[in-house]
Amino acid sequence: MAALSASTVCMLCFAGVILDAIFGEPSRFHPLVGFGRWATCVARACNPDRQAAHASEAHVHAMPVVAHALLARLAGVAAWALAVVPPVALLAVLTHRLPTMLSWTLHVAALWFALGARSLIDHIAPVEQALRAGDLAKARALTARVVTRDLSDADEPAVARAAIESALENGNDAIFGALFWFAVAGGPGALAFRLVNTLDAMWGYRTPRFRYFGWAAARLDDAANFLPARLTALTYALCGNFRLAVACWRTQASAWDSPNAGPVMASGAGSLNVACGGAAWYHGVLEARPALGCGHGPGAADVGRALSLVKRSIVAWLAVMALLATASALV
Repeated sequence: MAALSASTVCMLCFAGVILDAIFGEPSRFHPLVGFGRWATCVARACNPDRQAAHASEAHVHAMPVVAHALLARLAGVAAWALAVVPPVALLAVLTHRLPTMLSWTLHVAALWFALGARSLIDHIAPVEQALRAGDLAKARALTARVVTRDLSDADEPAVARAAIESALENGNDAIFGALFWFAVAGGPGALAFRLVNTLDAMWGYRTPRFRYFGWAAARLDDAANFLPARLTALTYALCGNFRLAVACWRTQASAWDSPNAGPVMASGAGSLNVACGGAAWYHGVLEARPALGCGHGPGAADVGRALSLVKRSIVAWLAVMALLATASALV
């Protein structure tokens, strides 16, 4: 079939978002589970540092460090291609060759698979409810499901801050990145984005096992997120306090290690006029993270406001797509 028209892309985007809103992510037989197992097998076969967790640095790096780093990075590139390219290429072939209705069905299914708006809301909204009810222990446990920081002794502002940052960052990773790449390349684009994001979560760590092997997964995820993250930051600004969002984005984003999380979270926190970032405990170590946003300290209500900002941003993206499709049809 021919390339998707702007109106078709818009229609299929609406369908994918509605499916995600109604059903969320599949609770059983999720395709990502199978992909995760496949990626684990690929890493086990290709990663020259696969035994790093159980061996000494001297043993693992018997060859010169520079040569070893190059070998491991090349292996990471090959493993990334082996994990991502076959499923994306298969979907691209199927959507191109199947009859129109079947092709559209696959496009929508891929977008549904790539989206995580319902999952994000289902994980963050109970944190607000627990904080409003004064159940700090429950709020800590719920937030610990979506962040890696240690919240065992966190007070209400720290828990709220973690939930808000997670909602803002995952707005890009679980929603807007998928919508962007679907608009660019249909279902295969959305699928590729989700798989790239997943490999970064699996391999993109600076540990002895993945320091070099995971380099490609981390850098390619940064590249795939570069434009979506900045569009997400702009949307957060437009859907809240624009002046503060832009000011925080301009002054705070570059201080973050992640080139994409910085703009998204700084703009989002500024849009909400809430102070986030700052020190947090990770694996028993207190990390002095840069500031995010400005204004009052976060509380239960601000967790709900962060989710509302993400929801308004989804509506804004769909509205822009509809306007672009209308304009394209009139040309």
